[in-house]
Amino acid sequence: MKPAIPRVAMVALGGALLAGCGVVAPPSTPAFRTPVAASPSVTSAPPPVRGTAPARSFSVEERELALSRGGRRLTTTVFYPSGAGRFPVVLFSHGLGGRPADYAPLLRQWAAAGFVVAAPAYPHTSGGAADYDVFDVVNQPADASYVIGKVLALDGRRGDGLFHRLATDRVAAAGHSAGGITTVGLFTLARDARLDAGIVLSGSSLGTGTGFRGAAAPMLFVHGERDETVSYASGKAAYDAVPWPKALLTFPKGDHGATLLRDGGASFEVLADTTTEFLRFALYGDPAAKPRIDRAATRDDVATLDDHL
Repeated sequence: MKPAIPRVAMVALGGALLAGCGVVAPPSTPAFRTPVAASPSVTSAPPPVRGTAPARSFSVEERELALSRGGRRLTTTVFYPSGAGRFPVVLFSHGLGGRPADYAPLLRQWAAAGFVVAAPAYPHTSGGAADYDVFDVVNQPADASYVIGKVLALDGRRGDGLFHRLATDRVAAAGHSAGGITTVGLFTLARDARLDAGIVLSGSSLGTGTGFRGAAAPMLFVHGERDETVSYASGKAAYDAVPWPKALLTFPKGDHGATLLRDGGASFEVLADTTTEFLRFALYGDPAAKPRIDRAATRDDVATLDDHL
């Protein structure tokens, strides 16, 4: 069983993330103490697989998986390329009050580029949840790992639409806001050894600590300097603590996500293209994608890139 993030470490979400989601924080919130980061147990990654990401853009199909972990309903939307081949897998975690559909423009772009994207709706933090509980974020890294396992198992299920279509040895986790915190947790306290890369959108290490551990996995952090919910400083602090290859995409005029994740704007295009090239680089091992990360990040002068990949 994978370790859970201590509940006490998530208490600060009552004052931080709740405000940005339009939810009233509970009265008399206990004091929060930042957890002491465990000494990271970091190992060298195996030599990266070098390959070539698909050059074509696939049409995208969508399906829904009715998953449940110990009674925790995890309805998961899967976006996947319609073409033949074996495609890397990306687990995406939504923010508080969000739904996978809210992120469809971004997730469909990843799928069109040759990735299978699995996006669970978490039982107590998704939009429309009957029993909404911000503190349930503590359980989401374990949920995410469970969903990864169930999705990867489809590769061996004869008759399934994803039978022999998954690159089960190439897996990434990504997430926005509380989903970004969930993603950081998958590389720290609840390290999932199957993960080869991570993307953190407007997230931080709140409650997860910065004890990054396991095999080195490249990570891309994305944050707006005008984020009104999760401070840019807290996101950068998490980025600074990552001990392996990493990059930080900064939007000087970016907020928590209303503009960054809105399809059609210049900031969205930069974010979508930069994350897509990062996934091509990290999961396909495509060396040609590396310079394209830099070009996508600096297009239109809406963002800057701190690149240590």
